[in-house]
Amino acid sequence: MWGIILSIIMAVIIGLIGNAIAGKEMPGGIIGSMIAGWVGAWLGAMLFGHWGPVIGGFAIVPAIIGTAIFVFLLGLVSRLIRRAT
Repeated sequence: MWGIILSIIMAVIIGLIGNAIAGKEMPGGIIGSMIAGWVGAWLGAMLFGHWGPVIGGFAIVPAIIGTAIFVFLLGLVSRLIRRAT
């Protein structure tokens, strides 16, 4: 039970840090940041591997970098969609 709670908290924190680094406003508030944290952690692990400190199942450094990349790409796609309509 505590593992799930720790994973959720870490996903939110990683999502907020990645959002701040990318300089974009993540839609969805805390839930959006949590989803971005999980997707970014997966993306970071795929691109950079598992290195650095691990908390709650997340390798912190690759997860933050992956989240920043994900939020940046999400912002680009959002702008492209707005321009197209």
